[in-house]
Amino acid sequence: MSDYEFENSPAKNGNQAQLSWMARAQSFAQQIREFEWRTFLGLISVFAIAYFLPVGSARFDAAVQESLRLVKWYAQEHVLLCLIPAFFIAGAISVFVSQASVMRYLGPNANKWLAYGVASVAGTILAVCSCTVLPLFGGIYKMGAGLGPAVAFLYSGPAINVLAIAMTARVLGIEMGVARAIGAIVFSIAAGLAMHFLFRKEEQHKARLAAALPVCEVRRPLWQNVVFLGAQVGVLVFANWGRPDVTSGLWYAVYERKWLLASLSAVTLGVALWQWFGVSFRALVASAVAIACASAISPNKTEFPFVVGVVCLSLVIAFGTKELREWAGATWTFAKLIFPLLFAGVFVAGLLLGRPGHEGLIPNAWVENLVGGNSLRANLFAGVSGALMYFATLTEVPIIQGLLGSGMGKGPALALLLAGPALSLPSMLVLRALMGTKKMLAYVGIVVILATITGLLYGNLA
Repeated sequence: MSDYEFENSPAKNGNQAQLSWMARAQSFAQQIREFEWRTFLGLISVFAIAYFLPVGSARFDAAVQESLRLVKWYAQEHVLLCLIPAFFIAGAISVFVSQASVMRYLGPNANKWLAYGVASVAGTILAVCSCTVLPLFGGIYKMGAGLGPAVAFLYSGPAINVLAIAMTARVLGIEMGVARAIGAIVFSIAAGLAMHFLFRKEEQHKARLAAALPVCEVRRPLWQNVVFLGAQVGVLVFANWGRPDVTSGLWYAVYERKWLLASLSAVTLGVALWQWFGVSFRALVASAVAIACASAISPNKTEFPFVVGVVCLSLVIAFGTKELREWAGATWTFAKLIFPLLFAGVFVAGLLLGRPGHEGLIPNAWVENLVGGNSLRANLFAGVSGALMYFATLTEVPIIQGLLGSGMGKGPALALLLAGPALSLPSMLVLRALMGTKKMLAYVGIVVILATITGLLYGNLA
């Protein structure tokens, strides 16, 4: 067959048609691969949610109002006095505490008894909620602390609260208080050890890298950093000291003098900044005068002078020496990472579960029916519910008291006490950003499983 005959033959035309079809198919497949499917599905999801939004439904409208009230309450009660000081402390840890010190006491090569002991004690002293502890956890974790000790600190901060445990014993009975205290202490260490075991390969790699790190130059003695950070912790702890349910004793005496103790801590911080960090005495005097004027203008509203103090501190460090500017930058980094996730999480938690005494989309009757008795299901549901709900410090006790009155079993009550203060939906969102999805899910799973098992055992013994 000649070339002319082949070019015009049916076989040639068929081959060209087949090649043309294959080229079009490959081009279409390439376009499918290059298409932004995630963006497209996200837009479709947003549209579907908006289109089918049950606005006008009494339960939905009430749940939205409750979520907004919870966000407002969180902003008023926890951001100024709890979260902002925690951001400053986390930023200070990441800038002023040497990596060698963190590695020595909390690093992957540190003595395990020392590391877990320091982590548990540090968390106990702070006694903060599940959200306030997050910047502090992020600070020590980013500085190279081992995953196990860092997680022990993460759990112990909100869970091993001496005042909350004392209140539990007084309101719910000495038996429940003792069970909560023992369970929380064991949990902090068990959760840390479990996380270390699950991610031991990463921890071994981190340990090898830590051993190869050169010894960093220490800017100032350890005791100066301890005083500096201790003053900030004092402001955080005393400014948020809750009112006990008694009108006598040590806890009440501290409560009556909480602002005096917080002020003394702030003065100590100012002296440390002047003596050891290069802040001018004139700037500190101007800050003190501004805070005193704010206190005189608003003597009954402590938040106003506290805000003025925060603004003065921010200006002092933002326009100070190089290392003070680094502190300001680190504080801002933690704030912009954590703030949006926390508020989004609080809104969703309020939408689903409401506030204490007020329902969200999930009826309270469902929760009460599911946590009765001491079955595996009841304890597991209590652990999962506690992990999702947001408990401010000390609020878990009256909530569980009400649930016990509605038929909740003692085992699920303990499971909720052990999982609730240490976890929340907002904290999960932040933990995912700090240590990744896999570690966050592992930590949540460990806490829920430990809470379920402990509740089941306690319910059978009680």
